[in-house]
Amino acid sequence: MTMILLIGVLILGGIAAWLAQTWNKDWPRWISLGTCLIAGLIVLPLYINTPEIHWTLGGNETAWIEMVNYAWIPRFGINFLFALDGLSLIMVSLTIFLGFVAIISSWDEIPDRSGFFQFNLLWTLAGVVGVFTSLDLFLFFFFWEVMLIPMYLLIAIWGHENKSYASMKFFLFTQISGLLMLIAILTLVLSNANQTGTITFSYFDLVGHGLPEGLSYWLMWGFFIAFVVKLPAFPFHTWLPDAHTQAPTAASVLLAGILLKTGAYGLIRFTVPLFPQATVEIADIAMILGAISIIYGAMLAFAQTDFKRLVAYSSVSHMGFITMGIFTLNQAGIEGGILQMINHGVITGALFLCVGMIYERTNTRMIKDYGGLFKSVPVFTVFFAIFTLAAIGLPGMNAFVGEFLIISGTFKVNMVIASFSIMGVILGATYM
Repeated sequence: MTMILLIGVLILGGIAAWLAQTWNKDWPRWISLGTCLIAGLIVLPLYINTPEIHWTLGGNETAWIEMVNYAWIPRFGINFLFALDGLSLIMVSLTIFLGFVAIISSWDEIPDRSGFFQFNLLWTLAGVVGVFTSLDLFLFFFFWEVMLIPMYLLIAIWGHENKSYASMKFFLFTQISGLLMLIAILTLVLSNANQTGTITFSYFDLVGHGLPEGLSYWLMWGFFIAFVVKLPAFPFHTWLPDAHTQAPTAASVLLAGILLKTGAYGLIRFTVPLFPQATVEIADIAMILGAISIIYGAMLAFAQTDFKRLVAYSSVSHMGFITMGIFTLNQAGIEGGILQMINHGVITGALFLCVGMIYERTNTRMIKDYGGLFKSVPVFTVFFAIFTLAAIGLPGMNAFVGEFLIISGTFKVNMVIASFSIMGVILGATYM
């Protein structure tokens, strides 16, 4: 019941924060902060006591920390099916941590309609937690949509000068790609029903579905496109810099830190297990897209004069490493990709906080205006330097291990792609 309790606390906390603005403008942020602290306390025992639940998945026995399965719409085989394993647990923990950071960063930044702002922030967190824990495909898609709408509102209402354009672009890219995934989910379920005589959206029932190879290949593309748009990978990356640049600091932290990771999580959790043969067939294409994202994102970052756009384009480059690592389909690459998901969430969230702190005090994001910053804020500059070194993957920093595993995993399957990806490391050091 932990997962349902966690999502319920975030949803109810958001509603309470919204209603509280009627009585006191300071209450919403305190309620939001308290809600995040309670959510963290709910998650913490899962690390201390982790009983394993075993389930046969695709012919293999898998272990889960917690599992909940209640009927929701029995006629259509739709259940409240939540499950938590090690990957889900660490991503949920990252979500709660960055949510706490986002609330703190927005403490004085959002003077207007603070209750509604905190409502949207907490509902974004609830949607992301749902995405990371749902194993009913209808429920997964439901939470996929839940997390997008409040993020759209965060950008559209509290963003900067071109917020309407950026928020609509974000919404259209993610909604259209999400529609492709919905079509793929429904086709997968109906095709499985034709074979088995049972309509089910359960992940455990659909893994190893045995669909015709051609159909499986096309359904895989529906999932793949939805997830790489969210990453985002080249050539679907154009919505990200605009969204980041126009978003308030808290929204940028959540967008870079956790929402992009839902795309990578979807590839690992759904695309690869549901369509293993089709995944093998397109692995080289996916790795090439990852390598292009690494180099192209780095080159675009190097060309930026706006501090926030530079960090945004660096995300395209870093997420390219994750895409490439996942589709090496070997242990080193996938483990490196998972590590990089966590590392990128922490590092890029920290960099966007740095941008927000300076922008709030100077009202400029132009890099040329920041000369001599060390004299004014020496402690800030030291921390920013540490985050910068982490972003370029300096040995001893957290991103180094993830990038090393990804590149070594890629060398095992394609030396040419791996060699090109190394250029991204050099370019990363250059633009940062």
